Amino acid sequence: MTKIDIISGFLGAGKTTFIKKMIDEAFKGEQIVLIENEFGEVGIDGGFLKDAGIQITEMNSGCICCSLVGDFGKNLNEVITKYHPDRILIEPSGVGKLSDVMKSVIDIEKEQPVKLNALVTVVNALKASKQMKAFGEFFNNQIEYATTVILSRSQNATPEQLEFCVKQIQALNPKASVITTDWDAIKGEQILKTMEGQDNLEMKVLAEARHAQDEAEHHHHHDHDDHDHEHEHHHADDVFTSWGKETPHKFERAKLEEILKQFVEDDKILRSKGMVEGTDGKWIYFDMVPGEYEIRDGEPDYTGRIVVIGTDIHEHELEELFGLA
Repeated sequence: MTKIDIISGFLGAGKTTFIKKMIDEAFKGEQIVLIENEFGEVGIDGGFLKDAGIQITEMNSGCICCSLVGDFGKNLNEVITKYHPDRILIEPSGVGKLSDVMKSVIDIEKEQPVKLNALVTVVNALKASKQMKAFGEFFNNQIEYATTVILSRSQNATPEQLEFCVKQIQALNPKASVITTDWDAIKGEQILKTMEGQDNLEMKVLAEARHAQDEAEHHHHHDHDDHDHEHEHHHADDVFTSWGKETPHKFERAKLEEILKQFVEDDKILRSKGMVEGTDGKWIYFDMVPGEYEIRDGEPDYTGRIVVIGTDIHEHELEELFGLA
């Protein structure tokens, strides 16, 4: 089964640089075909990427989502039949709609053993607001259909610029993971896990909480085998409320300690976990279970992430508590 990743992004966002990083760090040992669709007469990036040992089909003089939709399907079919690659990277024109490229790949799925794997959009953190206003429909489409949004130039943005940019992206697509950490600070493999949805902290912590709940119910059941009475067992989803937030916000360690101490005293908070950047630039990892918490130093993550699980917890209160409202 060939995985197909679509790496979209507006003109000059840094798609080619990102693809090169992923080829160097995350796709080693895989046979890869990169399909480029340059908007214009000449393919600019082809030579640069040929050095990485990738076969390139350049489709010039048109946009993948308009005049080349037919050719694109034919081209893609040809590539799959000829190379049987492990992974196909599609780098559409910067002015293409991600939804159109996606539709073309879904059509191919009916004919070939391929699966649409990751929908990635690279966004220049410094230009996002302007581009959103100037190219609304095209720019917004690339964000709305992405499963992962990767910010380029994030290291050059102020904390306020970065947080504003993330809020704009989350307003268009609250479900996408937004990678805010400087590319050079994180490995390609880590980015790949995020792209492929293997790194969802909220899901992991929820699964742990469900497991703990099931264990408790299991023991409870055995302890009462000789009693003839009924207990109403709720599914974990009925019992827990989960709040998860991705944020580039920088935190003070002392403030996090304060919050976690509060959680330990609160019967309604069952679990909290997170990895965030500190105000000193170091990354802080924290873990909290009833009765205890731990704070430690950790490696940079793709962005700051916080999860809180409990009963009767309120999103707006947690946002205020963490200074994210």
